[in-house]
Amino acid sequence: MRSVAFIMEDGFQVMGLAAISAFEFANLQLGEQAYSISIMSEKGGSILSTLGMKVETASLGSFPDTLMVLGELRPKPISPVLRDYIAAAGQNSRRVAGVCTGAFILAEAGLLDGRSATTHWAHSRALQSRFPTVRVDDDRIFIQDGHIWTSAGMSSAIDLALALIEDDYDATLARNIARRLVVYHRRPGGQSQFSAMLELEPRSDRVKRALIYAKENLRNPLTVEELAQAASLSPRQFTRVFREETGQSPAKAVERLRLEAAKVMLEEGRHPMDIVARDTGFADRDRMRRAFLRFFGHPPQTMRRVQRLGEADDATGDDGLAADMPGAPLVPERTT
Repeated sequence: MRSVAFIMEDGFQVMGLAAISAFEFANLQLGEQAYSISIMSEKGGSILSTLGMKVETASLGSFPDTLMVLGELRPKPISPVLRDYIAAAGQNSRRVAGVCTGAFILAEAGLLDGRSATTHWAHSRALQSRFPTVRVDDDRIFIQDGHIWTSAGMSSAIDLALALIEDDYDATLARNIARRLVVYHRRPGGQSQFSAMLELEPRSDRVKRALIYAKENLRNPLTVEELAQAASLSPRQFTRVFREETGQSPAKAVERLRLEAAKVMLEEGRHPMDIVARDTGFADRDRMRRAFLRFFGHPPQTMRRVQRLGEADDATGDDGLAADMPGAPLVPERTT
């Protein structure tokens, strides 16, 4: 049996506890107590969430197999006792995970030095500023770097928990749990935390017009000259204003829009890879593949495989409810 301990203090955000349900359903799906769950705090006893809801906790004890460190809405320094315990967990626990702003706590304990990590997008700049040795990627759902895991905010706690379960067992179990939790499926860690248009957030109508034009004409080359014309600016003015308002070059922003559109087409599963590449402006599947690897960390085929696995489940009636069906096996097949 694997022990999973959630550690948190007053002011924790209750959404982080949603991850517990993934481990609970893993036990139900496997038909055994595969995971034992505990909740800890530095001193034990009742602690308060941001909503004022009380949760009973145990005091710090032995190191669990997996330590899940929950963050707060507003990250704050932790006590030396808690810092030392989490630092030691980095040596004694098989895995340590920071949920949302829990990444700040892991960083304060020295567990993220020289590692890649993510956190809620609203706090990513603060994390990078406070801990410059951490390689912060603010556009990932979750990241694994060795035995240290971090996730973005809110619902991504479930994605992280499903990824940990998949790491222990297999993708079939994680997918079945996701279906029982009524989530689409475990999102790949490289998936964006938010859409490209929301991220760019241009201030002026001219840059907005250029982005809308780009999104509606992805099959075009979309050169700086073409976008500048849509914005009614000279190419030089457009490039300067675009960088000032979005923090990105026009070329990088266009690639983000192409990737987002390609991802949607792949998830729909109706088009061959060559057609997806053509219709989203990548010209050929090799260029699209390189862009996916660079941005998402996995090739487009991975997204297509996930979609096909979900369709296969629908066709066979595998809805993750096997444990509730008379005569059905309680333990799914495991890959070796």
